[in-house]
Amino acid sequence: MTDSPPPAARPRRTSLALALALLVYALDQVTKVLAVARLEPGVREPLVGDLLQLHLIRNPGAAFSFATGATWVFTAVAVAVVVVVLWLVRRLRSTGWALAFGFLLAGAAGNLTDRLLRQPGFARGHVVDFLELPRWPIFNVADAGICAAAVLIALMSLRGVGLDGTREPGRARGAGEESRA
Repeated sequence: MTDSPPPAARPRRTSLALALALLVYALDQVTKVLAVARLEPGVREPLVGDLLQLHLIRNPGAAFSFATGATWVFTAVAVAVVVVVLWLVRRLRSTGWALAFGFLLAGAAGNLTDRLLRQPGFARGHVVDFLELPRWPIFNVADAGICAAAVLIALMSLRGVGLDGTREPGRARGAGEESRA
């Protein structure tokens, strides 16, 4: 038996997911506009010493500039992710999954916006990246949202939490905890 209340007893988390997505998406778009307006491409500017630097590039590929000639593929994948997340978010009754989907939706939509609207053209646009950590590829707020989503999705999956907030039997508690009657 699980400790979770029945799905009907938990409120939907759609609004939380969409509000987070809008907030992170807006932050991504505003920071990209500022980066393009104020940074010189290829020139590093310290933000937090050597820990975090601003370094404007335009990325036609995926993470680590992978598959730079397949921008249209990433555009199609981003469209699919946005559609699937918007379809699934209506069923959410878990705060953790709502946060994960909010970050994922914002990240996919943020980079999709670049691919659709930026040069060199529609569905082939290059993503604006401008944040650089030591020994890490240059990224943006949308990428950070996607990474946060990946961590949350992994945690929710490992804990056995479903989209409706119920937990799989035997995975309802952390390792080493005993059930209390």
